[in-house]
Amino acid sequence: MGQLVEVIAKALVDNPDEVTVTEIEGNQSIIIELKVAQEDMGKVIGKQGRIAKAIRTVVKAAATKENKRVIVEII
Repeated sequence: MGQLVEVIAKALVDNPDEVTVTEIEGNQSIIIELKVAQEDMGKVIGKQGRIAKAIRTVVKAAATKENKRVIVEII
C-alpha cells in the first residue's frame, strides 16, 4: 500500500526526492503517513481536498482486496 501512495505522490509533486511514505501496521488497520515538501503540499491536497480524497479512495479500494483498513495521513 505504501508503494502505491508513493508512486501517486511522486507523480504529482515538483520535488519527488522529498516524498517519504511510512507504514504503521496494526492488527486490523494500516496507517500510511505521507510527507512531502512544504511547497508541494497544495498539489497533494488539491482544491478542497479533492486530490487527497482521490488518493484515499484508490488506496481504500486496493486495501479492500486484502481485507485491511487503511488510513492515509498527509503530514
